[in-house]
Amino acid sequence: MPKSSSRPPRDENQAAKRAAEESARLSGEDDSEGQEASQPDNRDVAARQQAAKLLGSLGGKKGGPARARKLSAKRRSEIAKKAARIRWRRTPKTGDDPSC
Repeated sequence: MPKSSSRPPRDENQAAKRAAEESARLSGEDDSEGQEASQPDNRDVAARQQAAKLLGSLGGKKGGPARARKLSAKRRSEIAKKAARIRWRRTPKTGDDPSC
């Protein structure tokens, strides 16, 4: 039985999977053979993580400079001013206000 503190999943698919697993557990079915075949090898996981890391860094290196070339000086200035307004608009936390 799950702990009372565990929350139900937000995703409907995860909830359905959890219900099917619970049902299989209660009925006594053992599905351990299928899980072993679906578990990836640690070497495969490490290789995929390394490849994703390389691809992600390539995209970041290309994206920023390409966007900077595409934007006009006026548009970059508008974006910076908007960001500054938003930063200064934030209210200080209750303990940080010196006027209290």
